[in-house]
Amino acid sequence: MSRTVFCKKYQADMPGLEKPPYPGPKGQEIFEHVSAQAWQDWQAHQTMLINEKQLNMIDAESRKYLQQEMDKFMAGEDYDQAEGYVPPSA
Repeated sequence: MSRTVFCKKYQADMPGLEKPPYPGPKGQEIFEHVSAQAWQDWQAHQTMLINEKQLNMIDAESRKYLQQEMDKFMAGEDYDQAEGYVPPSA
């Protein structure tokens, strides 16, 4: 049986993650307040940012940038998009 969380991204009760996505307090916060769908959506967006902005994940500044963008994404704030990206129409 899947667990339910109140997702801070989508402001609704939704299925949660099976386990924290990474160790530590931030991973636990995500586990408790982010739905599996929001996490999946973030991972797709994060991949696009890494690729389009040619981020180096060894670089601490790149990791810090992604962490800030993830926080904005999950909070429903304006977050960075890849330049020139046009989302597919519905």
